[in-house]
Amino acid sequence: MLLLVPLLALVAGSLVYCLLSVAAARRYLAARPPELRSPPPISVLKPLSGVDEGLEQNLRSFFEQDYPEFEILLAVRSPKDPAVALVNELAGEYPRVPARLLVTGEPPYPNAKVFSLTHMLEAARHDLLVMSDSDIRVTPDMLRTLAAEFQDPHTGLVTCPYRAVPGRSFWSLLEALGLNTEFLAGVLVARMLDGMRFALSPTIAARRGTLARIGGFEHLKDYLAEDFVMGKLAAEAGCGVILSSYVIEHHIGSQRLGANLLHRLRWNRSTRRSRPWGYIGQVFTNPLPLALLLWVFWPEWWPLALATAVLRAAAAWATAGWVLRDPLTRRFWWLVPVQDLASSLTWIAGFFGNTILWRGRRYTLLRDGRFELLDSRLQ
Repeated sequence: MLLLVPLLALVAGSLVYCLLSVAAARRYLAARPPELRSPPPISVLKPLSGVDEGLEQNLRSFFEQDYPEFEILLAVRSPKDPAVALVNELAGEYPRVPARLLVTGEPPYPNAKVFSLTHMLEAARHDLLVMSDSDIRVTPDMLRTLAAEFQDPHTGLVTCPYRAVPGRSFWSLLEALGLNTEFLAGVLVARMLDGMRFALSPTIAARRGTLARIGGFEHLKDYLAEDFVMGKLAAEAGCGVILSSYVIEHHIGSQRLGANLLHRLRWNRSTRRSRPWGYIGQVFTNPLPLALLLWVFWPEWWPLALATAVLRAAAAWATAGWVLRDPLTRRFWWLVPVQDLASSLTWIAGFFGNTILWRGRRYTLLRDGRFELLDSRLQ
């Protein structure tokens, strides 16, 4: 009985969270961007590192934007990067799209992505900037939608929700299900309760003036979760931060079990450092393992466990079905409980340890979310 009461409290909190997820999804869907009247020119910034799975299709989707005036800037660390040949090929195939490739050299601080963005920002010609990772794929109307959302002069930063698309591995499939049914729910609930006070890394659009008001990329260079910090600083500076109505595709690759676990652990440890209280609150975001414990040890509470499963399914469909229109969850819905269990276990593991492995380098995470290089590139 001593353990039953706290477990019941956790299950009850999870039920409330599921209901909030459904309400937050409905509120998000009620927002629509205005009609685009006067399209401003846009600079698209693309940091690159190697040729990831699907990179050609991802980049091609940006070259094929249906937008009157935009440029694409791409950055690599070395002229020997294998992405260089692909970029040159695409630039020749789309001569009407101004495209420039920058070679930045090795970064002098931990966040290599921020170093690349700094160089591209200096070279960009336009005021409206779209910063997008290499694993993002979009439809031709993406820039039009983002530009329309910036017609409100109070909007300083727009961040895009994303539909995860897995690679060929089973572990990639599980992670994509988690991103589409669990992660987005947390974003939508936070948006409903507290407004957008953060940003999501895969694609962020911002006015040049917004970046200037937060001190530029100089204030982000030592943080692992530079997206979260960018949105937080923009909101604190009085710049409107919104969650875009445009959903991008995030192609997460085909990681094997070991690489996938390291990726999840890096994400959890980073989240714990960026927003520690929010990380503790994630206990409510995976109700199925809690309901399973309740049912196994106290079978007489099976109606509550069943209600938890039903509400978890409703919350998952609200995000994956309504918001993301995700065919993956529709097809593999029966794997969601497996993903929830995996997510709970890696969440627990995230409370321990302060080191991460990122692109072959080992870093230590500091208490304020900054990170430092521990050793050179691993062999």
